[in-house]
Parts: sequence; C-alpha cells; structure tokens
Amino acid sequence: MSANQGPAGHQQPTATSTAVRNDAVRESAFLKACRREPVPHTPVWFMRQAGRSLPEYRKVREGIPMLESCTRPELVTEITLQPVRRHNVDAAIYFSDIVVPLKAIGVDLDIKPGVGPVVEKPIRTRADLAQLRDLTPEDVPYVTEAIGLLTRELGATPLIGFAGAPFTLASYLVEGGPSRTYENAKAIMYGDPQLWADLLDRLAEITAAFLKVQIEAGASAVQLFDSWAGALAPADYRRSVLPASQKVFKAVEGYGVPRIHFGVGTGELLAPMSEAGVDVMGVDWRVPLDEAARRVGPGKALQGNLDPTVLFASTEAVEAKTREVLDSAKGLEGHVFNLGHGVMPNTPPDALTRLVEYVHTNTAR
Repeated sequence: MSANQGPAGHQQPTATSTAVRNDAVRESAFLKACRREPVPHTPVWFMRQAGRSLPEYRKVREGIPMLESCTRPELVTEITLQPVRRHNVDAAIYFSDIVVPLKAIGVDLDIKPGVGPVVEKPIRTRADLAQLRDLTPEDVPYVTEAIGLLTRELGATPLIGFAGAPFTLASYLVEGGPSRTYENAKAIMYGDPQLWADLLDRLAEITAAFLKVQIEAGASAVQLFDSWAGALAPADYRRSVLPASQKVFKAVEGYGVPRIHFGVGTGELLAPMSEAGVDVMGVDWRVPLDEAARRVGPGKALQGNLDPTVLFASTEAVEAKTREVLDSAKGLEGHVFNLGHGVMPNTPPDALTRLVEYVHTNTAR
C-alpha cells in the first residue's frame, strides 16, 4: 500500500488535491446559488435522487436491509454517486436515513419495508428520555469513511449532508412509527411542555452532532428535514419546535456551509421556519416560489419546487410545469431547482435526466 492509498486501495487526497477540489466545489453553481451569487445556470438536485426510482439502486440494495445499507461505506458511496452519473445533477446528497443517528446511539428501532421507521419502546415519559444519550463520531465511523470516499470521487460536485429535524424525530420516537395525527406527540407537547422541550433539546444536540460529523468529513452543505412540521399550527411551531431547530442550525453556523431547511405542507410555516438560522429555504409544491419569497423575506435563497407527480406526465407537460417554476423564480435572490418533495419510487429515471437538461439549457446565463 502506498503512502497515498487508504485501506481499500483508494487514492488518498494530498493537501494540493484537497485544496483544488475545495476551490472547485466552492465555485459550483449549487453553492453559488445557496450564497445568492450569480450562477452559470440554475443548479438542480432532487430529494431522494439516490433511491428506489433507479434500477441500479435496487440492484445493489437487493437483500440488504435499509439501516444496514447505511453503515456500509462502499455501498453508500456507490448509491450516492448513481444519480450524479445518470442525471448530471449539480449536487449529491449523502445516502442515509433520518433515524440513523438514533439507531447509532442504541435506540431500538428498525425500518420496516412499506411502513417506515418503527420504534420498539416509544418515548412517553421522562424516564424514557434515558434512551437518548449523546452521539459521538465514534458512533458513526461509517459516515466519516463514506464521505471521505465520496469527496474523492465527486470532484467539483458538492456533497449535501442531512439530518432529521428534532420535531420529526420526536414524532417517530413518541408515536412509535409513522402517524397521520401525531396524537401522542401532540399530547406531550400540549400536556407536558417541559418534557416536550427537554425531548426536543436532547434531539437537537444529537442532530447537531450528526451534522458536524458530516461537515467535518467533507460535506459542502447540510439540509435539515422537518418532514412532519406541516402538522403544526404556526403558533405551536414557534413556541414548541423553533427553539430546537434554531439550536441545530446555530451549532453548525461556524462551519460556514450553507444550511437548508425543508418540510412538507409547510406553506403557513415558511416565515418561522426560515427564522431557524437558514441560508436556503426549501419550498414544497403548494406555494409558488414568488409567494414563498414574500413569506420568507429577503436574505435567503429558495429551493424547489416542482410537484413530484408531474414527472409521470408527458415530456411536454413536464416542461410546461417546469417553466412555471422557473418563471416564478425569476425575481429570487438565489434559486436551487428541486422537486417539492422527494422523487417517488415509480418515477421514470429518464424523466429526471431530461428535467435536469431542460433546466440547465433554459437557464444558461
């Protein structure tokens, strides 16, 4: 093994090669858009771009449980790279799952196919908080290794790290799995606000630690997914959720990487969510981007927001709806094109490839 090779025979980066990559990544269209600087074209990436819509993904994941796949650095690297190769997207997003840090600290949970995360012992009392110890880099060595492999493969393409926001993680932990009503979580939020605050504060610390591991390993930006925040009224969000999300973003502020926030059904929450300490606010498909910009206010880029189901329509229909999104984004300080939620499993992969090309071609400066 040469001095510049790692344990798997991968070429180790020199100081010069790392500096060159960092400069190229910094000047990428994606990071420029996040910083609200002029771009050569509107950058594109897709939430869940590395996933079930790709046949190559299904092939390499065959027979491997989801959470196990997240702990195999070589597999994570391959899956993360697949949509970059196929679609020519402007950023990769690290392949993982929002419950990975919870599993890493010993929470008894699994991802059930067709169901989602299922927690063996839901958190309902103060004593149950004992399940949530601090997360350290030693709990997730596979993350550091995988991101090291990825940054050597991606060249000038940025890598986005991510985590689940405290409210969404709390929802899974309290409900014991996915929920439509969040009745147990809201019962604690309304009935025992101190327990709720302590739960979210502990999750904020775990989440911040998980994001720090990713950034220190080489992630160029991070996104916080508050997938279920749309279940909350604005006043409840501000009082019972915003402080924890602010704590997460504040913890990683000093790294200087763009911080992206996203939730589903959060049109009424765009203003308070954007106050969490974000550089880029993700918008789902329900609110036009020009209206979203009015709600969010100046000083932030926006990300979004084509309805994912549009991709099942004809190419002409996809282009027409994409044009609407691009037209709505014309006055924005910065725009990262994305879907208004994740890529759906049955999405035709070629539709995504054509969409990237269409956006790049029609926004070339």
